[in-house]
Amino acid sequence: MSSIETKQQQVEATLRLAPVVPVVIIDDARAAVPMARALVAGGIPAIEVTLRTPAALDAIRAIAAEVEGAVVGVGTVLTPRDLEHARQAGAKFAVSPGVSPKLLAAADDSDLPLLPGVATASEAMSLLERGYRHLKFFPAVPAGGHKLLGAWASPLPQIRFCPTGGISLTSAPEFLSLPNVVCVGGSWLTPVDKLKSGDWAGIEALAREAAALKAR
Repeated sequence: MSSIETKQQQVEATLRLAPVVPVVIIDDARAAVPMARALVAGGIPAIEVTLRTPAALDAIRAIAAEVEGAVVGVGTVLTPRDLEHARQAGAKFAVSPGVSPKLLAAADDSDLPLLPGVATASEAMSLLERGYRHLKFFPAVPAGGHKLLGAWASPLPQIRFCPTGGISLTSAPEFLSLPNVVCVGGSWLTPVDKLKSGDWAGIEALAREAAALKAR
């Protein structure tokens, strides 16, 4: 079994843990552990912490070390350096909004599984040639939504997607009903106001709503 195939199996196992992977932008690393515990308690174990704030890597370290049942990943991975820092912080998977030759080369050499982002069929085909069968569809709603993604199911039956970008609790079922969707990514589970106020019960409630959604 090739290294890429092993890592793709790891990605698939992570994506199948729940119908939604929360996409988290965290400004205060001290909020990471209670937030992650609330998500796990609500039935959402896979958590993508994006590299969009200085607190992100500290948040990943804390979740990886302290939250039982959490599978923490890193999002907004743009460079080989991002990938390596995420691995050192304890991330179990990485997510990128797109791909570059340098990032793909680094992913080939890294033990950290990558979920690369695509917005076109050509991008998806290029990654399929490299052995990627699980991809992020981003930005899902602006790029064409569930209708575009559903149109890819027949010509690209080998690929399964995690659409992310503009998806809400209301629109998630449209994506989850598609045969080529494993789960969706969404930021609605960890809204800024609840993170700032420490409303962990509110985040757990949002997680329970998301966990009750069904993927096909």
